[in-house]
Amino acid sequence: MSAENGTNGNPETTAGSPPPTGPRPEPIRFFGTTWVHHDGGYTARRLGLAVGALVAAAAACLVLRVAYQGLQIADIGSFVTVLVIVMFAVCSALAFGHTWGAFSRRPDPDRQASLRGLLAIGFVGSLLAYALRCLTEAPGEKLHRAEYETARAQYEKRTTRRSGNPKKRRRG
Repeated sequence: MSAENGTNGNPETTAGSPPPTGPRPEPIRFFGTTWVHHDGGYTARRLGLAVGALVAAAAACLVLRVAYQGLQIADIGSFVTVLVIVMFAVCSALAFGHTWGAFSRRPDPDRQASLRGLLAIGFVGSLLAYALRCLTEAPGEKLHRAEYETARAQYEKRTTRRSGNPKKRRRG
């Protein structure tokens, strides 16, 4: 959340207009700030990203299928084959849960760094979580909206407290 005043490279403000006041919404990847008022092709972007994530997940499953066939051709044994399948299934399930949870709360950076390998292996789960969230809202919109509304309420509270001339107040 940015509470700074000024243009900050915003093309909507011109040199003659006053800078916007108060907190500004944090942009979400692929959506910018269209999530605030659901304008600028918001619904089309959501649906397009959901379809794109599902297509990417399907392509990833085809790649995993080719890798599985490679294991069968190599004839390395059923134990290793089952181990690889279980590894991808567990990592995908954990990646789905982690990605889904990251849409409703800010992830811990240290934990995120330690899970990077698991999330890379379970990328299919992350893609599916992204696609499912796109069907209801922009991924992370609920979190960003709550933070933005809290920042706006705090800003309004601060500015209304400061209104008026303090010299004219009665001391009593």
